[in-house]
Amino acid sequence: MTLLSTLLSLPAVMAFDVDSTGRLLVGYDGSGVRQLHEVSPDGEWRALTALADRVGDGQFVPGTSQVIVQHDADGNERGQLSLLDLADPLLELKPLVHDPAYFHSMIEVRADRLLYTTNRRNGTDFDLIARDLANGDETTLWDGGGYVMSVRPSPDGRWVAVVRAGGPANSNQLLLVESGTTRTIEVTSYDDPTHLHAVSWRPDSAGLLVASDAGRDRIAVLAYDLATGTLADLIVDERCDLAGWVCPDGEHVLVATTDDGEISLALHRLADGVPVAPLGLPAGGCAARHMAAADPLWSKDGAYALINYNSPTEPPCVIRYNRESGELFTVRAPDMPALPANLPTPESHRVKSFDGEQIPVFVYRPADGGDGSAVVLVHGGPEWMSARVWHPMTVALAGQGHTVIVPNVRGSAGYGKRWYSLDDKYLRLNSVEDLAAIHDWLPELGLDPNRAALYGGSYGGYMVLAGLAFQPERWAAGVDVVGMASLVTFLENTSDYRRVAREREYGSLTEDREFLELASPLNRVDQIRAPLLVIHGANDPRVPLSEAEQIAAALTARDVPCELLVYRDEGHGLHKRVNQLDAYPKALAFLAKTLK
Repeated sequence: MTLLSTLLSLPAVMAFDVDSTGRLLVGYDGSGVRQLHEVSPDGEWRALTALADRVGDGQFVPGTSQVIVQHDADGNERGQLSLLDLADPLLELKPLVHDPAYFHSMIEVRADRLLYTTNRRNGTDFDLIARDLANGDETTLWDGGGYVMSVRPSPDGRWVAVVRAGGPANSNQLLLVESGTTRTIEVTSYDDPTHLHAVSWRPDSAGLLVASDAGRDRIAVLAYDLATGTLADLIVDERCDLAGWVCPDGEHVLVATTDDGEISLALHRLADGVPVAPLGLPAGGCAARHMAAADPLWSKDGAYALINYNSPTEPPCVIRYNRESGELFTVRAPDMPALPANLPTPESHRVKSFDGEQIPVFVYRPADGGDGSAVVLVHGGPEWMSARVWHPMTVALAGQGHTVIVPNVRGSAGYGKRWYSLDDKYLRLNSVEDLAAIHDWLPELGLDPNRAALYGGSYGGYMVLAGLAFQPERWAAGVDVVGMASLVTFLENTSDYRRVAREREYGSLTEDREFLELASPLNRVDQIRAPLLVIHGANDPRVPLSEAEQIAAALTARDVPCELLVYRDEGHGLHKRVNQLDAYPKALAFLAKTLK
């Protein structure tokens, strides 16, 4: 077995729910597709599902033997909700909320009701629905329109906090909706250039915490008081981004600190935000939110918290934190093999760009020094960040002799509001210029700039194509995974519910079309001369397959080497191990050949 096959075969664990005894519901992909498993307090595992497609979430129904499961089909992301009785020896899934044409995202399960969001009203806007678990009756709690990012009901059931996409790029609006009435409180404005997330209620429902960069560059933990309607600073660090989750004991808050791609956790006092103690997680990795990882999950009594953790040397696992004792119990796959030795860890650098801005960059070096070639791996989003996380392809590339450069080009999260705003709309091509600066920096690492390739997924795939199209003299090859070839056709053909949210970042089809055409790699396809490998899922609801097909057809017509790999049971990225084991070794072989 090759190094890459070994790395891809290492199973991952993801936390979904925890009860007051410490019993867990986790996602586990030992079968090759993430399924729902139960883990007892003493570490015994039981498989609960065996579906052909991955499970997106699972939550206990308090006071019962039931679990609600969220799952989709062939990577289409259209979640369906089913009921599972843990006392049933057959563990048969029974449809609860099913309509394959629409999305259903589980929000919260209580003993008597299920809260979920869905776009079934018009395919675009997401509504909040409460379903009575006893009789199936449904009530619409909120249908105010827009792309709903998250929902948090208050413990007393009176209020629901709704975070939806705002007007400016990467902004969100926080609303409080009173149940059973039409009353809505706008905690923040739709037009505020403010990013916020991690809404967390106080157990007495008198207020909540929210992570927000309102009025500042970095994300701080703010406290909202329902009685006075005021939003005030609770925990601030002007150097780092913060987020906080209130413990149900009403006395503590779990705080995440994001610092140059590392996310650590510490317990603070809720009353004044003063630190109590760090959790003592392994250094150099990521806890709490990052890309697909979930926020920490408190048990309903606050005795335990579940933390999703991974690092460049640790595949995704779950850490159960005992608040009273401080004990950390790591939940790894039951059949977890030993990790390969000498896994690379990142060096942190800064690279000067064309305008003097400093680009944060991680460098992963081969153990033997490498062969002088480089692969620049660009993240998606664009408002995500490249963090200190487990990434099998990075390890395999370094193992093949390539030095891997992992930048956070302008537009990335994790380095302040100013930095993530520097690529909005008409500034888009400045982020592509960051790639040129990184290329020009390669000789300082002792690398050969004539043997440098681009690799990226989603928005990172767009960056790959843009680099090849706008800087053809710099790049020797590219690997585009679910990327956009044309910003115009992408916005025209993406799912309706995503179009408005994406236009605020890239530009409007009606108002900014000329620039969108200018910034589209497909319109400069005559400039591309480097060979390209394109990987795409046929059911991608975000970046349609047509984006991959049109760039591949255009290059093939011009006799530029281009191979297109399409996976019929995948969506936005490859999530099934059988497909990963097919596509990624081909990408590795492609880069070995083109960078030799």
